[in-house]
Amino acid sequence: MTTKTIKTGIIGYGFSATTFHLPFITCSPDFELTAISSSQRDLVLKNHPKCSYYETPDALIGNSDIDLVIITAPNDTHYPLAKLALEHNKHVVIEKPFTTNVSDGEHLIALAAEKARVLSVYHNRRWDGDFLTVQKLINEGKFGQVKYFESHFDRFRPAVRQRWREQSPNGGGILFDLGPHLIDQALQLFGLPEAITAQCLIQRKGSTNVDFFNIVLHYPDKQAVLHSDLYSAGANRRFTVKGELGSYEVYGLDPQEDRLKAGVKPKTPSWASVPSDEYGTFFSGTSQTHIKTETGGYQHYFTGLAKAIRQEDTAPISASDGLWTIKLIELAMQSSQQGRTLAVTS
Repeated sequence: MTTKTIKTGIIGYGFSATTFHLPFITCSPDFELTAISSSQRDLVLKNHPKCSYYETPDALIGNSDIDLVIITAPNDTHYPLAKLALEHNKHVVIEKPFTTNVSDGEHLIALAAEKARVLSVYHNRRWDGDFLTVQKLINEGKFGQVKYFESHFDRFRPAVRQRWREQSPNGGGILFDLGPHLIDQALQLFGLPEAITAQCLIQRKGSTNVDFFNIVLHYPDKQAVLHSDLYSAGANRRFTVKGELGSYEVYGLDPQEDRLKAGVKPKTPSWASVPSDEYGTFFSGTSQTHIKTETGGYQHYFTGLAKAIRQEDTAPISASDGLWTIKLIELAMQSSQQGRTLAVTS
């Protein structure tokens, strides 16, 4: 029996769509790219001549016969576009962040349940090799009891850029851009914290949104620190994990993004592998050992997504998981504004 391909439409044709979604949709036998909505008409038609082009997202959602809508438009459009797509009985993937506030996310989850459609958030960095390595080491008991966890996603961008990710008054800034990645990974490792303490600051001249955050998630037996700033010119200290039996450090960033930007197609299992000189190090107190980095692969998200749409499995990332990142972002902002630690309640 031949399995029907999933007709897919993408809203937006910027960096997110062309780097993190289209390479996987076009390389997967599960999906058929049939529609794109973008202001870049000529570029879309040049690169995807067989696709239907729509000038507006509303036209794509209302007039195409797609099964799945992938939303890569600016953050403040996620809620209205996802709502419209669900109302038209489409499955929906939303590029992180899920929404820009909790109430919108709750409404979308209820609507998806009512329509019996898949609603998922693209937290692709669950499939970063360095994160998978940390997860494996923790699950194997390599650290004994973990006491301290630190996760960084730092950049060197001292000048403010004129783009919506930095300028938008609703959902702009690195707390909504990079924060969801770090928060989602921490929740996957340790679950919900008991409390949160955060500093969310504007540091750069001319910036109007948060461009520095330092979030501490408080657990009964450990602390998880999530950090991002735009004044880090050196190597990114990605993960630090400390426990009773030793500690682990790894620098740099997973290579998938750079390879996708360079045009590498995710067609082989090894396309996302990490070279040995980028492996992290485990310190036992008396010795140190390079730990082979697990091979990640964002394609695993799309494989799981296809199964969920075909009702063979649950979504690879639930909308509820995406909502928790927004809840913690809201609490982080409140903690920073109030200068105190806030309880996290489920």
